[in-house]
Amino acid sequence: MIGKNVKVIVDRPLGSYHPKHKDLYYPINYGYVPDVMGGDGEEQDAYILGVDTPIKEFFGTVIAIIHRLDDVEDKWVVAPAGMSFTKEEILQEVKFQEQYFKIEIEI
Repeated sequence: MIGKNVKVIVDRPLGSYHPKHKDLYYPINYGYVPDVMGGDGEEQDAYILGVDTPIKEFFGTVIAIIHRLDDVEDKWVVAPAGMSFTKEEILQEVKFQEQYFKIEIEI
């Protein structure tokens, strides 16, 4: 999937809070890739990096996959075409949520 261009529907825009876990703040845009099923039986979740304003949808490139080793699903990392991030930069951006899981980042 890395290198594939995808559309992400943002259901948790930058600056919002998780609908069930009210103390989980989203410092980046987060959503799902329509019509692609993830390991949890829901549409594939995706973090969007490189966009500093809240958005409703995004077209970008999958630049990494976050493998949750102690969960049933992976998360995709999507960025504007031509933009890249190191594993360390990705971890800093997604730590707000991924700190609760054992993960590996594939670039």
